[in-house]
Amino acid sequence: MGAMTLRILVVGAGIAGLSAARALRLAGYRPDVVEELPASMLPGAGIYLPGNASRALRQLGLDAPLRPLGDLIFRQVFLDARGRTLFEMDVAGLWAGVGESRALSRADLQQVLLTGVGGEVRYDTAVKDLEIFDGAAKVEFGDGSVAEYDLVIGADGRRSTIRAKAGLGGAAVPTGQIVYRSVVSGGPPLSDWTALLGRRSSFVAMPMGGRKLYCYADETAPDSPNPDDPRAHLRNVFGSFGGPVPAILAAMEKVSVARTDEVVLETWHRGPVLLVGDAAHATAPTLAQGAAMSFEDAVVLGAELKRSGEDVAAALRAYELRRRPRCGAVRDRTRERDRTRDVPPALRDPMLRRRGLRIFADHYRPLVPPA
Repeated sequence: MGAMTLRILVVGAGIAGLSAARALRLAGYRPDVVEELPASMLPGAGIYLPGNASRALRQLGLDAPLRPLGDLIFRQVFLDARGRTLFEMDVAGLWAGVGESRALSRADLQQVLLTGVGGEVRYDTAVKDLEIFDGAAKVEFGDGSVAEYDLVIGADGRRSTIRAKAGLGGAAVPTGQIVYRSVVSGGPPLSDWTALLGRRSSFVAMPMGGRKLYCYADETAPDSPNPDDPRAHLRNVFGSFGGPVPAILAAMEKVSVARTDEVVLETWHRGPVLLVGDAAHATAPTLAQGAAMSFEDAVVLGAELKRSGEDVAAALRAYELRRRPRCGAVRDRTRERDRTRDVPPALRDPMLRRRGLRIFADHYRPLVPPA
């Protein structure tokens, strides 16, 4: 069975699924792509892509359409809750020779990925059942149709249906964080990625093009319910913060709320079924590596499938051997940064003024070499 006839299904048309489909196309395959949600469900808010994300997009041949979008980020500035400097990180220098760091609209990124798929995405199409047999997978869709595949890629996120149906793991584990995201127009001028660290909380804002700011705030509150009025809650939690926060809160209109969780699995594949992206290795978004890891997953998967030809089992083993250490390191460093953030400010802030640059830069250095 040649590459052009290998039957592949990608489940999920978000960042991970569209990236995987693009990589498979570049490797000579023609995957089917299905998405349970309707095409009208565009992602909201913004996204920050560090340099290794840009490198992976370049490997996927998608860097050119990305260049006009969003704003480049050259520096990350860390402040205490009153707006006083803790330390600054030269992002451009950190990722020199790797790729640019950029903040942009998630909807714009989604459109770039869609144009790279090279085929139709079947929306409103859920996977109802999945059966593995003799090195193949039989998939039943929500409309009652059935198809067999040589490879099924579960790219359907933290609450993955494919993960459950393939017996690869249970539900994602909550981290105890609540995150708030907003796109703000008419806020203060901001040229840097800027974070203010409070008590078990942080507020991040960055320019994302079009005179808009992408804002991300989080708090560790495992026992608190989601607020009924997120905007009022943000003003209550962060209203005493200094720096640009008061002007941003005054301009903020719509706020989305989510709980963060982790996915940690003993294996990412079973037979011809493979999990990628958040379905396999979700973390809290603290390091902004979720999209980057999905892009890298796609690059490595395409390379291993092409190298192994029709031997899907060998390709999946090689893929997991390459990706697990890197994704595990991202998870460990995410946890470490979250623990640092939650140290009481009286201890944390003096420590970050002395050693913050080295500590936070070290979180990214292992990602400078290619995946």
